[in-house]
Amino acid sequence: MLTCTTRKSVRPHVRWIAFPIAAPGWRRAALPSAREEAARYLRRVQLVFLHALPFDGRMWSVVKEGHDGGVLTPRLYDLGDSIEAWAAAVLQLAGPEPCVVVGCSVGGSCALEMARAAPDQVAGIVLVGAKAGVRPDAAMRDEAIRVLETLGIEAAWDRYWAPLFGRKTPRAAVAAARDLALSQDVGDLVRGVRAFHDRRNLTDWVARWRRPLVVVNGAEDLTPPPSVTATLGAGPARRAHVVPDCGHYVSLERPALFQSILASTLADPSLFALP
Repeated sequence: MLTCTTRKSVRPHVRWIAFPIAAPGWRRAALPSAREEAARYLRRVQLVFLHALPFDGRMWSVVKEGHDGGVLTPRLYDLGDSIEAWAAAVLQLAGPEPCVVVGCSVGGSCALEMARAAPDQVAGIVLVGAKAGVRPDAAMRDEAIRVLETLGIEAAWDRYWAPLFGRKTPRAAVAAARDLALSQDVGDLVRGVRAFHDRRNLTDWVARWRRPLVVVNGAEDLTPPPSVTATLGAGPARRAHVVPDCGHYVSLERPALFQSILASTLADPSLFALP
């Protein structure tokens, strides 16, 4: 189901409990609604934020604010040479408690691998500019690695990552993202590029996933475009959001709007049932 990104106000529903004997001074007590109970619970659930290339966990520094539960923002490059290895390591870092995993681009691929490996631990997935399918392109992988190793991160930024931002994204946001990219180690980004291009196709698996799956895309994103990710967000316990005037990196380009989408997702009792 494709939805708009604007939150709608919902009139709170109140359940009442009546005492069997009406004693002087006793009043009926309002109990929290299902929405309020779910929101209170989910504000305490651990959120795992998985970054995109060519960044690290600091790309989530704004949008992770305001969550009452634990927040984990691991640096994926340090966790192995494949997305499967990253997923296994993040699951260990997260511990046994349920978590909601938010992943952007290659981080979204890692989120899917986490859910595949530990479906009882992952309570829900939020994909940002990510898809389950893969079109292997060894030539593109090798060329990106060559550019990184011979020309450096700045050249790779100009060629591969800067064009992924929306046309109306504030210049300050793009400049901050560039600074974050240039602070990375070339070897780490090479490892990330290999992991991204060599990931496995999870299209069939994600079709069988029955827990919440929310996809968020910029309207100007081409990798993948909203027409592709909308199919992931169609069906029970699924949602799809398209953010206008935005490219691939929604949380960096429109952080306030992304934070609103995430908050409304966690507060939605039709997506998340209490344990």
